[in-house]
Amino acid sequence: MYDHDDREGETDLVIASQFVTPHAIRAMRKDGGGLIFLMISNEIAQKLQLPFLADVYQTNTEKYPVMKALEPNDILYDTKSSFSLYINHRETFTGITDKDRSHTMHRFAELIKEIQENHLQPIQATTRFGTEFRSPGHIPICIAAPKLLDEREGHTELVVSLMIMAGLIPAGSGCEMMGDSGNALSKTEVKKYAKTHGLIFLTSQEVKDAWPNHIP
Repeated sequence: MYDHDDREGETDLVIASQFVTPHAIRAMRKDGGGLIFLMISNEIAQKLQLPFLADVYQTNTEKYPVMKALEPNDILYDTKSSFSLYINHRETFTGITDKDRSHTMHRFAELIKEIQENHLQPIQATTRFGTEFRSPGHIPICIAAPKLLDEREGHTELVVSLMIMAGLIPAGSGCEMMGDSGNALSKTEVKKYAKTHGLIFLTSQEVKDAWPNHIP
């Protein structure tokens, strides 16, 4: 799936985390070239008690003054970063190989499914989380805004909204698509790539237009 953000001029190469394979990670790494990351719903983040990294920095400035110096207070497109913890599955070795990253993302989606189906409370969810995963790792997690596209129209909200509309686990895996110039791949190039590889190209506007009819 493709999610083109017309506002930022960037395109994400996206797949539902429950379907991630080493081949999909290779495609992101080779054909996308941007940061490979997880995008999850705010509800799941709350269950796992995941913090925003910006908040972790803010609460540790007295002990580590450098965190105050690095405060992300000048992001032009947002009030603060949506990044949370970086994880690896405990069964991975380095965590950076296509197989390792695929395993981390797939198992994370399976954990979300378990949390939802068994209605796990935060203490139960975080215990299960810590049993399978460690941090720091090589997979950054981004947390969507609580009201998704009604509150924020970033990559994370668009992808999580897509997962929900498709009836899938609310976790997406993706990366930004970069060109050989080092800049974001153009819309024309992305459409060509999607056609060549039998993938779907969606604009952010298409996702936003569909969302009001699928609000859970």
